[in-house]
Amino acid sequence: MALFKKHDEPVNLDNPANNPLVLRPAPQISSAVTTHIIMRDVLVALAPATVMSLVNFGWHAALIIATSIASCVGFEYLWCRWRKTPQTIGDLSAAVTGLLLAFNVPSTLPLYMVVVGAFVAIIMTKELFGGIGKNFANPAIVGRIFLAVAFPVAMTSFVPSSMLMPEQAAFDLTSSATPLAASAQPHSYLRLMLGVHAGVLGETSAAALLLGMVFLLYRPVITWHIPVAYMGTVAVLSLLAGKDVVAQLLSGGLVLGAIYMATDYSTCPATKRGKLVFGIGCGLITCLIRFFGNLNEGVAYSILFMNLLVPYIDQLTPNIPVGGEAVMAERRRAKRGGKAHE
Repeated sequence: MALFKKHDEPVNLDNPANNPLVLRPAPQISSAVTTHIIMRDVLVALAPATVMSLVNFGWHAALIIATSIASCVGFEYLWCRWRKTPQTIGDLSAAVTGLLLAFNVPSTLPLYMVVVGAFVAIIMTKELFGGIGKNFANPAIVGRIFLAVAFPVAMTSFVPSSMLMPEQAAFDLTSSATPLAASAQPHSYLRLMLGVHAGVLGETSAAALLLGMVFLLYRPVITWHIPVAYMGTVAVLSLLAGKDVVAQLLSGGLVLGAIYMATDYSTCPATKRGKLVFGIGCGLITCLIRFFGNLNEGVAYSILFMNLLVPYIDQLTPNIPVGGEAVMAERRRAKRGGKAHE
């Protein structure tokens, strides 16, 4: 495409240097941040919790983590080969799913069950719906829930932390499964922060998970809206219910779920207001299950339920463009006027 200036000198408008207004399809804003970089940052953020799981549960934890990551990456590789689509294992999303799935199971879980959970997470929850960005729910969450339903005894067979003294370990083993169990003896806040108690691999050390959150906020891979809204709601409802607020926040999978699983890009709302609604909903459902349900823990189920509501939350909490406040106000006035005429 060319125009002519004075003296009939042609100007080539296809050259961006001569045409600052370039038309191209969305997205209009590009970034050097890729899926690989984001997932790499998540793995780095989870490194302290990984180290603590190895310290607390020894080589059993290492075996669970290695099996889960290898299975998730392997299933995604085989799916791409079978479907003859470009390989996606390089974006590290399968590795993140594998690590999060491992963090959601006890160190005593048989390895074949870990492989089953990886299959459900990668194939049934992620790939059958089109791959990364198209899944309706967090794959690791669905994998955990499937394992809890299919293998309830194995998923609730916990061993005490190896950091405990022998007499303390024997007491933990006979007194309670996890700090949220109905028969559990109270744990000190220090033990809850360090994860020196029975539980699944990634739910034990709250301090390590919070350290990873600081890194993710600094990068920034996540925003504060969902974790703060989620944990803040649990804190307020625990206070109103007369529960130990600190224990409720540091026990179970709340910290892991609020920071690393509820913030999954594909399955959480896009707007800041939507994220706050999402986090509040997760906190409300978690407390309902913890306080009134038959389960000790409700984090996984609350996140899954809110994942299903994300399309509706996005629809009800859209971003308002610059200058759009007046247009929205005019539309509201027009609606009220129409109803009055009716």
